[in-house]
Amino acid sequence: MKLRRVVVTGLGALTPIGNNLKDYWEGLKDGVTGAAPITHFDASKFKTQFACELKDFNINDFIDRKVTRRLDKFSQYAVVASDEAIKDSSLDLETIDKSRVGVIWGAGIGGLETFQDEVLNFSKGDGTPKFNPFFIPKMIADIAPAHISMRNGFMGPNYTTVSACASSANALIDAFNYIRLGMCDVVVSGGSEAAVTMAGMGGFNAMHALSTRNDSPETASRPFDADRDGFVLGEGAGALVLEEYEYAKARGAKIYCEIGGGGLSSDAYHLTAPHPEGIGVIAVMQNCLKDAGISPEEVDHINTHGTSTPLGDVAELKAISTVFGEHAKDININSTKSMTGHLLGAAGAIEAIASILTLVDGIVPPTINHTTMDDRIDAGLNLTLNNAQKRDVKVAMSNTFGFGGHNACVLFRKIEE
Repeated sequence: MKLRRVVVTGLGALTPIGNNLKDYWEGLKDGVTGAAPITHFDASKFKTQFACELKDFNINDFIDRKVTRRLDKFSQYAVVASDEAIKDSSLDLETIDKSRVGVIWGAGIGGLETFQDEVLNFSKGDGTPKFNPFFIPKMIADIAPAHISMRNGFMGPNYTTVSACASSANALIDAFNYIRLGMCDVVVSGGSEAAVTMAGMGGFNAMHALSTRNDSPETASRPFDADRDGFVLGEGAGALVLEEYEYAKARGAKIYCEIGGGGLSSDAYHLTAPHPEGIGVIAVMQNCLKDAGISPEEVDHINTHGTSTPLGDVAELKAISTVFGEHAKDININSTKSMTGHLLGAAGAIEAIASILTLVDGIVPPTINHTTMDDRIDAGLNLTLNNAQKRDVKVAMSNTFGFGGHNACVLFRKIEE
């Protein structure tokens, strides 16, 4: 069976540094930080009192107020980003065969705020169960793609992938496979997360996963820096429209790039820590390269998982050096989490978008907030520190890893006619 080619024709972004695709990309190129003191709730008693929240965002500017009441924030964000991506793709929703259009979405946690608020409200009562009838439909992780599907009438495969912070990268790989195997012509894919809540911040603080740099939140996310002390929690969504190449070409679609391949692996090591030698990361990148039929020397750029944790950053860069050898020093490596924070289940989607726009514009966004070299990291690697760099990028990879040892890697390349 000959596999079909898969291309990206639409993008949408809702992030802590930009509420649409254009503003997100400009923020990345300019090295804008999304970290600031938390406004969603009183965080004064929390170890970490800052996060990468959305800025100047009002959901009622995008969705009818009656509808928003029935959607947790993670679903609201999904609808906004997918609306932008679908519009960007110029799909004619009146004429396409919607039975051949799927929605495959990623969410690591789902409706955390809804769950938190319902349980807190119950705890204030006398034990009599009084729950909102929308409690479960708002909370469950599969509900975001359901809303995208119902909103647009898409009747193809519809589900959520849940693999912690690798969730939306997993979703993209599933979407890629559904199209290249002939099961769909179009898939709306991506991910969303809204975990900047009391439960989210408190839970990650209890794990000692978050930075506690409360005196300087804007510099707290500092991947690869010797003084990094944990990640910064973010929120938002990223959406991509994937199409079969001939289908897209026949309708005259704008094509951003081709998806070359996808790789998956498991660390099989620890609940939350990466293998110190990056064994699972080595495997996932090798699997991705093999799937794409690409040699290591052809890769120009890697958008790393790069969360700004003491263990994770070192393990990932070790793995890159192992897979790419001397060529690793010729690759533009970066971590856009230095700007957006960590969007958990949405990370893979917004970082895939960053990788794609790097291909299109020939600009690699910086890894900001780097001041001190870590002697455990190879100083010969180009980590794109503090300033964007121009480069003709033909092949880009995006790494995403999740608690539980879930690893996903997606490869993008400039379209070849």
